Amino acid sequence: MHRETDRDLRDRAKKVLPNGVYGHQSTALLPGAYPQFFSKAKGAYLWDADGNKYLDFMCAYGPNLLGYADERVNKAAIEQLARGDAMTGPSSLMVELAEVMVDMVSHADWAMFCKNGTDATTMAKTIARAQTDRRVILVAAGAYHGSAPWCTPRPAGVIADDRAFVETYEYNNIESLESAVAAAGDDLAAVFAAPFKHDAFTAQALPDPAYAQRARALCDETGAMLIVDDIRAGFRLARDCSWEAIGVRPDLSTWGKSFANGLPISALLGADRARKGAASIYATGSFWFSAVPMAAALETLKILRETDYLEHIVRLGDYLREGLDEAASKAGLPFNQTGPVQMPLFLFDDDPDFRIGFAWSEAMLRRGIYVHPWHNMFFCQAMSEHDMDLTITAAIEAFEDVKHNMQTLEPHPVVAKMVSS
Repeated sequence: MHRETDRDLRDRAKKVLPNGVYGHQSTALLPGAYPQFFSKAKGAYLWDADGNKYLDFMCAYGPNLLGYADERVNKAAIEQLARGDAMTGPSSLMVELAEVMVDMVSHADWAMFCKNGTDATTMAKTIARAQTDRRVILVAAGAYHGSAPWCTPRPAGVIADDRAFVETYEYNNIESLESAVAAAGDDLAAVFAAPFKHDAFTAQALPDPAYAQRARALCDETGAMLIVDDIRAGFRLARDCSWEAIGVRPDLSTWGKSFANGLPISALLGADRARKGAASIYATGSFWFSAVPMAAALETLKILRETDYLEHIVRLGDYLREGLDEAASKAGLPFNQTGPVQMPLFLFDDDPDFRIGFAWSEAMLRRGIYVHPWHNMFFCQAMSEHDMDLTITAAIEAFEDVKHNMQTLEPHPVVAKMVSS
């Protein structure tokens, strides 16, 4: 695959952008052959700036749920754009969207809208403190809840005061959670939980129902708020809050990425027991009331309610997981798939510096399959069984590539250092 345009864009970007590309798509965190710039996307496919085509298992890190450039969603957005987008106040679509989300999500009595996941999680933290008049927020060690100073995984520019009263516990560990709650005492404002353990660089784990139920009980006993951060998994695990499947309803839940199929909007949903705190805080943004993403969200949610999108991506996920396991077994490689099938993570056992995982991911990329070496991936409705067959065929060849070159593989210097530290 040629990369001339991408290389030129990287050189230009370094002059005018910090590190060229920042955030989770930073060149420092991906294999060197991965493109940084893209030109178009349609359905389940993505084209880089040089015109190379990929079946995209990252789905824009989650926002692509129905398929890139879904015509139904685009039509709703374009029609609203002609009427108005960012205006002096919200359109009536905000009320309609809040009604739909409250109707779809069992624990929710009200909704607030913003732009990014970090907006929603930070607002949830603030509301919990306002509602309880307490300070301590518990988060699972290693969990990702955004890029604000209180929760960013990278410490540069963050001071101790930014993290004051944010304490950790171990996900799925009841004893650890109980100890953290006891340590917080009567100053506990909230417990944050991901819908499942989807930390980077490590195997994923589904929530233990006993842990989730204990988290709910502890919050009930102490008067703290239980917050489920569904930014990443929302509507990929259920047509409801992800923890509804295990019978646990939070007080607050955060949503983003996919519910407008890629248009910029996120949400905070809450129960009446958190309404007073929500009504008391000041939170806003110049584009938080934009009507176009709300129109896209309404159309997306309509499709989610009326189609078998969820059952479809689960079927595909099962099919791919079985095919990859068989291919890896035949190759004799310790390939490890974890997490829900519609949000898989691919790692290799006995690969502490990620040299095997990075080599395999690059081999997949050369065959037109965009997978990620250390972050969970996503399925979208536009994917097909044929796409899964293409992926399995590419994986068989990529496993052979890795076996053939095993003795010469080298670790990725930045990622190996991050993981070891």
